[in-house]
Amino acid sequence: MAEQRIASLERNTKETKIDARLNIDGTGESTIETGVPFFDHMLTLFAAHGLFDLEVKADGDVEVDYHHTVEDVGIVLGELFKTALGDKAGINRYGFFILPMDECLGRVAIDLGNRPYLAYDVVAPTSYVRDFNIILVKEFCRGFSNSLGANLHIALEYGEEPHHIAECIFKCMARAIDAASRVDARLEGRLPSTKGML
Repeated sequence: MAEQRIASLERNTKETKIDARLNIDGTGESTIETGVPFFDHMLTLFAAHGLFDLEVKADGDVEVDYHHTVEDVGIVLGELFKTALGDKAGINRYGFFILPMDECLGRVAIDLGNRPYLAYDVVAPTSYVRDFNIILVKEFCRGFSNSLGANLHIALEYGEEPHHIAECIFKCMARAIDAASRVDARLEGRLPSTKGML
């Protein structure tokens, strides 16, 4: 039986307190409570479309802004994936997906090779979904990329409605990460690198 790829983390700062758990090889079940309803919706979609089991309980200074909560959850989620992936032996390492969401088309490519970098090419005609500024999605992705050590490229090919744009990005990212984190039996447990290390 394959070893379970699970992780849990508590991260407490003066701005946020976050308790989270991840099972990479789950079924898409999630329990999300961040105090930011739209962000909860995006994380629920992320778990469902990546087939990750995810629990997130965040208590942040949302009375000031949503920024700290969204960014710090990204950091925690990156740490969870990094821990759950372990030495990354046998994984695909690379993943990509192109996803349509109504009038939007998004593209995400990721390398789990321990070289953090975020390329984010998303321009929305309007930025707000109620009181949530979708520019915060970039801050989430930056925190995630840095803490996981992932080379993450995200592009919106086109799109108009901000809810659809954010949803497209989260779903597409989930599918790309799922592809990159899958184990390929042909590698026979080897690292997916000619260097012999990631």
